[in-house]
Amino acid sequence: MTNAVKTQASHGLKPNYPMQRFSVAPMLDWTDRHCRYFHRLLSGHTLLFTEMVTTGAIIHGKADYLAYNEQEHPVALQLGGSDPTDLATCAKLAAERGYDEINLNVGCPSDRVQNGRFGACLMAEPELVAQCVAAMREVTDVPITVKTRIGIDEQDSYEFLTDFVGTVSEKGGCDMFTIHARKAWLKGLSPKENRDIPPLDYPRVYQLKQDFPHLTLAINGGVKSLEEAEQHLEHLDGVMIGRQAYQSPFMLADVDQRLFGVTTPRMTRRQAVEAMFPYIEKQLTQGAQLNHISRHMLGLFQNMPGARQWRRYISENAHKPGAGIEVLTTAMSHIPEQWLDA
Repeated sequence: MTNAVKTQASHGLKPNYPMQRFSVAPMLDWTDRHCRYFHRLLSGHTLLFTEMVTTGAIIHGKADYLAYNEQEHPVALQLGGSDPTDLATCAKLAAERGYDEINLNVGCPSDRVQNGRFGACLMAEPELVAQCVAAMREVTDVPITVKTRIGIDEQDSYEFLTDFVGTVSEKGGCDMFTIHARKAWLKGLSPKENRDIPPLDYPRVYQLKQDFPHLTLAINGGVKSLEEAEQHLEHLDGVMIGRQAYQSPFMLADVDQRLFGVTTPRMTRRQAVEAMFPYIEKQLTQGAQLNHISRHMLGLFQNMPGARQWRRYISENAHKPGAGIEVLTTAMSHIPEQWLDA
């Protein structure tokens, strides 16, 4: 039994859907292990992604860039790199650590990433991407997937996209792609602007599924609600949600029931906060700082009475020496009782 299946079984349901049905996107400086632990409390079935980790960091870095909590399953590692040998080395290490999926970043448009010859610029080199995927698949049975855009710069025709997907799937053996439904401008736009300015083209991704029905395709970009996710799932195999899931994390509490068919009741916001207490206390004894954990919880009461006071109290107190769970307990006192249990 895989780690992903073990985790889904522990949430009281034999999984009826692939774990890629709904996921939270890899987001630099956001989806760290504290964030993922919190998100897992809210949803037992959502596929969680690490931040992008470069092959150089894993191979040459002094820190343990593959560390995660066992409770995070199903969890995917996103790799940044373009050297097939290095990627294979990292994929083997990740498989040994128990990751449920290994994803190659072919979507990030930042200058730093381009200078390292990985990310979105790799769309222009489908043969190389295929070699990278094939090298990783050769050393592990863990699913190797690709996250990409619909195009780059002036190379944004549908034919360009189908050539890329066709080459990587046929020559690399990749059968799972997540498509960010925007093209990336490698010159002239910042990574932040690339998340908003290029227009979304959902129909293009839907058409891709029609032309490659044998592939597992998920969509990413601009998804703001589970209602929108359900609409996409009428056309595709999966939906990846990004900033909305981070800024309003309690939306994840409804994912298991709405998208995975779970019948057990979801937790309340109060239960979500209190469920974090044992984790926080353990992390604090290991040298973590409360604000490094609590920052991922600031959006829990988004658009509710007392939400601003909740955020303010935590922001003003969680960084102080010796800060512990009492900061969250006091912050909750600013939320009306009926909303804590909503």
